[in-house]
Amino acid sequence: MKIDHSVVVITGASSGIGRATAIELASRGATLVLASRDAVALEDVVAECEAAGGAAVAVATDVTREEEVEAVGRLAVSRFGRIDVWVNNAAVALFATFENAPSDVYRRVIETNVFGYVHGARVALRQFKAQHRGVLINIDSVTAGAPQPYTSAYVASKFAVRGLSACLRMELSLESEHDIYVCNVMPAAIDTPLFQHAANYTGRAVKALDPVYPATKVARAIAALIEKPRAEVVVGKAGLVMMANARTSPRLYERFAARHIDRNHLQDRPTGPTQGNLFLTTAPKAVEGGWRRRGTITAKVRRGAWPAAVAGAAVLTALALAATKRRS
Repeated sequence: MKIDHSVVVITGASSGIGRATAIELASRGATLVLASRDAVALEDVVAECEAAGGAAVAVATDVTREEEVEAVGRLAVSRFGRIDVWVNNAAVALFATFENAPSDVYRRVIETNVFGYVHGARVALRQFKAQHRGVLINIDSVTAGAPQPYTSAYVASKFAVRGLSACLRMELSLESEHDIYVCNVMPAAIDTPLFQHAANYTGRAVKALDPVYPATKVARAIAALIEKPRAEVVVGKAGLVMMANARTSPRLYERFAARHIDRNHLQDRPTGPTQGNLFLTTAPKAVEGGWRRRGTITAKVRRGAWPAAVAGAAVLTALALAATKRRS
């Protein structure tokens, strides 16, 4: 599908990946319908999209409310006559051990990250089937294949999104809707304000997990999927390594990743409990979170060391298993 003149809906468009994607697609001539809870921030994104050469309208939307997501779809069709692409992107995060995570906060992650996507998919697929074409893009995470501690609600939601995408592809195949695509984008750690926005009950400040990739990298991957849809795409080489090792050496991965994430995803700096932006929007509203600029020499070393160490550990495990089989 050509991006130029396509009508694209993006949820969670006020910051991070959503905002980067809006600007990227606007620069390629797309017409955008932008949804987010923060109406003021959305107006800034609309201005940025128009400056980039695209057209955009904003709709204040809480994706946990199905009627508000339905309203986004109605606006897109009434204003532009169709929806070519729907990007489910709005998501929130929670850092806490499982037993210390408040139930209402935990539930809010699932409502936003899973039911928000369900609501978007319902609206998008209904319109796509009426048109017999369209691209649904679900922004997932490498944690859907490489889980981590302290984020069980987020990880569970991302596993759910990956499963949802696969189920939808199967149903569309049975219905012979060969021009409707469901794509899953699985980024590694991305430099966005997600980590500043996250709820946190660990007692330690959160940081982005090294290595950190720019949000524009994800935006370009989304643009590529619109032009040539694929079932899944991983953004960030570290994510590919993590998912491969979680799949081939799950026990080793869990032990190694638990220690690494405890040291690298949480800081030694103490902090108090916070609900982050789960129930109310919070600053900053920007594409970047500033995490790539904060890197030290040590962090730069870790960026290369983490994937290499996991890969090396997996190789050692494979060799050990082969040796055991030979002895048997």
